[in-house]
Amino acid sequence: MEKMSECPCGSGKTYSACCEPIIKGIKNAPTAESLMRARYSAYVVHEIDFIINTCKEGEGRGDIDRKATEDWSNKSIWHGLKILRTENGTENDSEGVVEFEAAYTLHGMRDNHHETASFQKINGAWLYTTGNLKTTTVRREGKKIGRNDPCPCGSGKKYKQCCGKTA
Repeated sequence: MEKMSECPCGSGKTYSACCEPIIKGIKNAPTAESLMRARYSAYVVHEIDFIINTCKEGEGRGDIDRKATEDWSNKSIWHGLKILRTENGTENDSEGVVEFEAAYTLHGMRDNHHETASFQKINGAWLYTTGNLKTTTVRREGKKIGRNDPCPCGSGKKYKQCCGKTA
């Protein structure tokens, strides 16, 4: 990512003045919201180690599927982060909550990841602890492919006789 480009988190600052120093470990996130913004930006710029390393040590961290996280980061087109609310999580707090939406497109389907995330400050560093995911409706980005339409894979067959074939 270019040094002067706008930060993916939507703060209006440049990446180098916003999330990059947090992602690169130059400084700690001062608030739970700033960590949430940096984690979103890390998905956009494919910094998977940062995403994993900013999760609280413990049972949940061992459940992180690095390959799935990396695939989601790499294969998605990221459209933006929207912070809906924060609860505590200031520089003087030890716990905080950030409710957010992260819009993205994956495999031609647009989705909105809506989560209420909890954070703890441990030894001066904010860490993601848990998240409560809200279900959303996935929307197709492009035109729906009909069963009798040509298959988009380019085989020349009808969709129903190629990639749309059911078992």
